[in-house]
Amino acid sequence: MSSHKQLINSSKTDRLILLLNKVLLSLVVLVVTIPLLYVLLGSFLQPSVLLTKGISFDPAHWTIDGYIRIFEDGTIVRGFINSILYASGFTLVAITFTVLAGYALSVDDLVGKKFFVVFFLIAMFFNGGMIPTYLVVRAMGLLNTPWAIILPGAVGVWNLILARTFFKGIPNELKEAARIDGASDIMIFWKVILPLAKPIIFVLALFAFIGQWNSYFQAMIYLDDRSLYPLQLVLREILIQNEVQPGMISDQLARAEMQRIAEMIKYSSIVVASLPLLVMYPFFQKYFEKGVMVGSLK
Repeated sequence: MSSHKQLINSSKTDRLILLLNKVLLSLVVLVVTIPLLYVLLGSFLQPSVLLTKGISFDPAHWTIDGYIRIFEDGTIVRGFINSILYASGFTLVAITFTVLAGYALSVDDLVGKKFFVVFFLIAMFFNGGMIPTYLVVRAMGLLNTPWAIILPGAVGVWNLILARTFFKGIPNELKEAARIDGASDIMIFWKVILPLAKPIIFVLALFAFIGQWNSYFQAMIYLDDRSLYPLQLVLREILIQNEVQPGMISDQLARAEMQRIAEMIKYSSIVVASLPLLVMYPFFQKYFEKGVMVGSLK
């Protein structure tokens, strides 16, 4: 009993540290959550109420007019579909090449392994820059096509190193046992390695999808056709350049009313742009935590 009390007394510092961590994390959650809730509620409020009174919880002040306007116009819908296609294609290309290259670099008897590792490390710290990349994309005939968004930058060296580190942590005994059973290298990779690599694959997929979903700079450089614009570029025009499409707001409205409607459309557009990531993350969370921890410990 005395030893138990001594253990409890000696852990007061630990409990204090845990309490401080909880307080700090709660503050971080509030800092992140409050703006999200404000934007979400603002997207459902009448423009006049939002600009004069702020957030209101009175159902009489709520409306879905902002969502109706952006979906009736079609600009946001088209950008949303484009972003889904770009992010999905980018993720598929990134996962395919990153996993294959990462596994190859994890094999000890790979010919020229040191050369490839050094080559990728140099490429991680030094690159040609924006103008040479643009010239390469133009020379390949990718300008003003979806491939200009999907292919450049699909394979990140950091993700490649993370995949290689994960694969090196898989015991060689599993591969040797599969070889004894007559499995080829391709069969070992497909039947043994890939089922064990689900955590790192989901982590890399999440990184690639989020990175491409939030990207708009490449579209600004490589795309001229507005029908190919991703959602983030459309959202940038609405939020930064204040270029709300004419179809979203009637020309007969007064200027002040147009400004109020534009504010509501901005909030609704932000919610639409954030929705896929908010829906996707809970399904990836367990793989995300496991993959990151395994990659950091090996």
